[in-house]
Amino acid sequence: MKRSLVTLGVLAATTSLAQVQVKIDVALPTIVFEAPPPLVVVQPGVQVVPEYDDEVFFVDGWYWCRRDDRWFRTKTHRGGWVVVEERGVPVTLVRLAPGQYRKWKKAVKDAERDDDDRERGRGKKKGKGKKGDD
Repeated sequence: MKRSLVTLGVLAATTSLAQVQVKIDVALPTIVFEAPPPLVVVQPGVQVVPEYDDEVFFVDGWYWCRRDDRWFRTKTHRGGWVVVEERGVPVTLVRLAPGQYRKWKKAVKDAERDDDDRERGRGKKKGKGKKGDD
């Protein structure tokens, strides 16, 4: 009987010493705008803050930011970012390639796309009409 009480006491002491604490610190974005930032539509339902160091999107009434495969959102341009699990992020944002809209400039991107289309023969051609219209 004494032996089983001693064993039980050792097991209880061992169990209490084996507790583990895990603490994960997530640095929240410090992005703050004094006034609502300008937004540019980059695809239906998705707007981005142009020419900004971070990709800041505006979708469904929320500002969104991605950092190192982690998503954050806030309801206001004044900050207050919170972590959001990927399943809570709009699919249109999750599908975007990271960095695609960082420091984004609409005019430059459109001009580059037009140049690429022309090089591939898909752009609008000026000058002659259809063959036989001479």
